[in-house]
Amino acid sequence: MKRFYILIALFCFALSAQAQFGVGGGGATTTGRISGTIIDSLTKKPMDYASVGLYRSGGKSPITGVVTDDKGNFKLDNIKPGVYKLAISFIGYPTKYIDKVTTTPSKPDAKLGQVLLAPSSHALKEVQVVGQAALIENKIDKIVYNAEKDLTAAGGNATDVLQKVPLVAVDLNGNVSIRGDQNVRVLINGKPSGATSASLSDVLKTIPADQIKSIEVVTSPSAKYDAEGSAGILNIITKQKNVSGISGSISGGVGTRQNNGNANINYNHNRLSLSANVGGNATWPQTSLTSSDQDFFFNDPTQHRSQTSTGTSRVKRHGIIGSASAGYDFNAFNNLRTSIRINQGGFDPNSKTDYTRTYYYDPTLNNAYQSNNIGHNSFGGFDWNVDYTHKFKKEGHELSLSTQWSHSKIVTDYTTYFFNTDEFQNLKNNIDGKNNEYTIQADYVLPINKVLKLEAGGKNIIRRIKSVSDYFNPGGDGFVYDPVNSNKYNYNQTVWAGYSVLTVTLPKGYSILAGARLENTDIHGEPINELQSLQPFDQNYNTFIPSLTLQKALTPTQTIKLAYSKRITRPSLQFLNPFVNKSNITAQTVGNPLLAPEVSQTVELGYNTFIKSSVINLSAYYKHTTGLIEGLVTNLPGDQEGTITTYQNIGVNNSFGASFFGSVTPFKILTIRGSINAYTYKPTAINQLTNQQTQTNTYVQYNAFLSAQLTLPSNFIAEAFAVENSARRTIQGSNPSFSIMGFGFKKQFMQKKLALGINAIEPFNTYKNFNTDIKTPTFTQSSKFAFPFRSFGVTFSYSFGKLNFSNPQQQKKGINNDDMKQGDQGAGGSPTGGR
Repeated sequence: MKRFYILIALFCFALSAQAQFGVGGGGATTTGRISGTIIDSLTKKPMDYASVGLYRSGGKSPITGVVTDDKGNFKLDNIKPGVYKLAISFIGYPTKYIDKVTTTPSKPDAKLGQVLLAPSSHALKEVQVVGQAALIENKIDKIVYNAEKDLTAAGGNATDVLQKVPLVAVDLNGNVSIRGDQNVRVLINGKPSGATSASLSDVLKTIPADQIKSIEVVTSPSAKYDAEGSAGILNIITKQKNVSGISGSISGGVGTRQNNGNANINYNHNRLSLSANVGGNATWPQTSLTSSDQDFFFNDPTQHRSQTSTGTSRVKRHGIIGSASAGYDFNAFNNLRTSIRINQGGFDPNSKTDYTRTYYYDPTLNNAYQSNNIGHNSFGGFDWNVDYTHKFKKEGHELSLSTQWSHSKIVTDYTTYFFNTDEFQNLKNNIDGKNNEYTIQADYVLPINKVLKLEAGGKNIIRRIKSVSDYFNPGGDGFVYDPVNSNKYNYNQTVWAGYSVLTVTLPKGYSILAGARLENTDIHGEPINELQSLQPFDQNYNTFIPSLTLQKALTPTQTIKLAYSKRITRPSLQFLNPFVNKSNITAQTVGNPLLAPEVSQTVELGYNTFIKSSVINLSAYYKHTTGLIEGLVTNLPGDQEGTITTYQNIGVNNSFGASFFGSVTPFKILTIRGSINAYTYKPTAINQLTNQQTQTNTYVQYNAFLSAQLTLPSNFIAEAFAVENSARRTIQGSNPSFSIMGFGFKKQFMQKKLALGINAIEPFNTYKNFNTDIKTPTFTQSSKFAFPFRSFGVTFSYSFGKLNFSNPQQQKKGINNDDMKQGDQGAGGSPTGGR
């Protein structure tokens, strides 16, 4: 509760901050409006969808802009006192300029009345206007995938969208990687979510694709970002529109594999903005096929034995995510934003497996048995943010204060029954986990002059995670509590960080971004068991993170960039928990409280160019990673049948890679987009683990994406795509490769406000096979998982309201906890792997 009171106090401070900060160094305290009506000079009719751009008088760069409504009206709100120029344009009409439009503190509003726009003397006979953002945009510091332009993703979820984002790969279990590295920090609207830190793959499956506006990929974050996440940052931007009046949309899809629905409503008037969004996802029950072959061999041939298994796994999944936000601009210098995001979801697996054992040295020991695993998994929580921004009189000079409270809870219950064997007994395990994360952050930006800009800030992250795992053994008419295996685990982590970044803009297109960050991490873990004597452990370490980016604009359409970044990956609860997870009695896992963080350093050279309607981006990079964390598989001790996976800092990896993505429009109606990323994997194990390493070659891994979109007459659109990811290597084997293809078709109605579509995913294959191979000095294992991917669906979307202006000056400050190694089940984990 102490943390809660701190957040409340900061919220109250933000509310009163406008009085303390005043109006930013004596500047204006009010903002005004410039309005008018655009009229065709010949027909005398109002002109809807005419563009109105606002410039400073004598300036060349637009400040903001709007389009007129169906009555030709336009309004430019939140305008500071000053002298401005308007540029009014429409297809077939020459641009009209109105200069010296003046607003003052005493007369903040300027009403221009009717403005006549005359057509060009060379009138166009017929014009078809198509205005939309590109599907893929390459910006200075990131790649942006505009998911709302992807019609084949309609009816899917966030995992389906991420599979098509350049440089990103998603495996069967929903593990996300950038350039083959799974140490990715995933944000939602620029902020972390307690839900994603607890169960990322499960949460991604609950976010409807229709709720996603775009996804940003940051591969070389500057020192301004948290140091966590060696691969980089993924930021999922949801559809929160800043428009005047009331607007919104509803969308959804019904298919043979999953069903989705989403609705949002937005209200924005002058300085007040409100929005709400809710989306849900539910799958039909899906049955997967599993098979595995394990061959145990030892130096002693009399111990040679093997085990094969086949089975089915049936899962039904559901999830819902809702959010609400409010913002108010007190004046041009002070604004306050608050938002809350709530999520809830779960899945109930039911798997049946048949096992056959062969003892080569004594056939009389051969046997067969069965198991049935019944589980219930649920997860949920909320993220509450309060952000305050104060702008000073100087353009770009600002201070922001942000707070966040993230709470998540995971419940994992399962019961395993064994048949035809006395070796294993029935087992029941209930895991309850809670994760509370409190963050306070301050950021300061000072444009020193036209050449230099200084950014500095600090942050404190406090994490408190508790996990309770209760085991039960057969007894009486059911199960009785097992104090030997039951445990509690408390995990506390505190991170203090400070950073400074300097941006230098030089003549002839040169720019430099240099920064430094210092982080201190303090960890305390406390395992509690009635009968086991496990000792608490502590870790405390400092990390210095420099960053440097050099950029040169070769021409207005060509840019070259050289970047250096350093990142760390802190091991979290899943990797540190010393208790053995026996959810699969023949494939157990255990954490390692002595794990150190991974540290990676990356140097990247990138080139970007625009050629008419085409975009090309090329990059080459080198990544050096120390303390590489992987799970090592060994035999269970003694005469126990099965394996146990332990997380270790296995050594060093040096990786060379290159990536390409591009977009080309060979014909007006056809756009082709593609990307490929390839990199090497050649780890060097530490001396203590060289005897466990069986994969010693240099391996090339890759992921690729290709799509084509055809824009046909009468608002028909067709699209096809394909994704291919190679197998992912470890020092003991390989994880599954992944490929998928799909088709979509959409028809738009009512001036594109209504759309109906159909899509098909993997129409030629009922199942997709995923193969895993492990080889150690004492055994080999080959397993196959066949998942039902074929699906057909119908989608729809409808938008309402007037999108007659946006306000790009609204702030998007907030918490960015680019933190924790992904894959972490922060509240105890899911024994089923989230299938």
